Formats: sequence, structure tokens, C-alpha cells
Amino acid sequence: MTQFVLVAGAWLGSWAWRDVEPGLRAAGHGVHPLTLSGLADRQDAAAGRQTHVQDIVDAVECPDLRDVVLVGHSYAGIPVGQAAERIGDRLARVVFVDSNVPADGESFVSGWPDGRAGVEAAIAANGGFWPPPAAADCADQGLTEDQLARFLGGTTPHPGATLTDPAVLARPLGLLPATYVKCLLDWPEPSPEVAELLAGERWRLVTMDTGHWPMFSQPAELARILLDAAGTDAPR
Repeated sequence: MTQFVLVAGAWLGSWAWRDVEPGLRAAGHGVHPLTLSGLADRQDAAAGRQTHVQDIVDAVECPDLRDVVLVGHSYAGIPVGQAAERIGDRLARVVFVDSNVPADGESFVSGWPDGRAGVEAAIAANGGFWPPPAAADCADQGLTEDQLARFLGGTTPHPGATLTDPAVLARPLGLLPATYVKCLLDWPEPSPEVAELLAGERWRLVTMDTGHWPMFSQPAELARILLDAAGTDAPR
């Protein structure tokens, strides 16, 4: 039995995976959607340096999960990539869903050379939190009105310290067994950093004809991709 640990991106919690979970469970696997500290139902939990990495490690080690597929969407790719190397032989594969990837000594905002100042200014102006997006920020991402309303209605401000926290990697990220899911409506090509990783032997690319939040726009297809990445079959 594969154990899927699902971590959504900025502003989101475990609730974001609601429509993806049934496809994974129907195939007979364990599913563990995770809310990171400071978000959603864990808004009261402090979130600072390396907190989100430890959240993910604890979600694997405390219940003694094995054959783990770590799934990180968007921002969550950064803590997931760091946690992946810390859980040792518990890890089966990492799946990065249209996500940022960690680089040693670099943070989430480090990868935003044109937008870093804007993100940091928004965090400073909102009590240390990055405010959720508006509907206009989600245009042309393949979301129906109902999907968009559900997404925006569940978002919570994101703790800013986790966005400026530098990643810590003990070894090259390209050594991890990984699948990168590129959502084509968000941007048609992987970032240069991801393209370099995909040139290695242990990474593979999968594309989805949808926007940046496929757990809302195409949950059944995303579940199928996760099962395929884990080397398991979807139920027929």
C-alpha cells in the first residue's frame, strides 16, 4: 500500500485535496492530506524557520508511514523537497505539482526576482502574512465559477516567515526520485531550474492541460497522475 502525503500550496490546507482523495483511496492506498502550521484549521500554530519542513517530516515519521509518495503543490514544493531527503528509505517518490523547488540557501521569494519586492511588501503590510489572491489573480486557470468560489472561500493568509526562510539541502535535489507535473495554462514551460532537474535520470515530466490549481480544476485526472507516478493503477 502506497501512502500519499498531500501538501497544498500557499493559503491552502488539507481541505484542498477533498476531490483528489477518493481516487487514491479507491485504488486501495493510504491518503494523508496535511495542513501546514499557520494555515486553515491550524491558523493558531506558529510558523517560522523550517516549521513547514518539520510538519511534513512529522506527518511521515510519527505514524511510521512507509512507501511514501510526498506530493507538494506550488509553494509546498519547497518544504516537501527538503522533507523528502530527511525521511530516508520511507520515501518512494516525490511529486511536485506545478511547484517551486528548493535550492540550498534560497527561499520561496528568492525565485521571484521580478515579484519578490511585491510579496515582501504585502507581507509587511499585512502583519507578517501574505494575503490570499483575488478572483482576478486566478483568471484563465481553468476554474469554473464554483471551483473558483470554493478555492477563494477556503483560503487563509499565509505566514510570511515560511516564504522568506532559506531552504537547507544536504544533497542535490536531482538525486530524488521525482515526477514534475506542469500545468500548461499557468505557464507552458518548466522553469529553468526544473528543466535542469528534468534532464537528469531520476526526474520525469507530466503535463496537465489546466491551470495552477488542478486539485480543484481536474481532481480526477490529478489523482490518476499521482497513481501513475507511484507505479500503481487506478481502479477500473
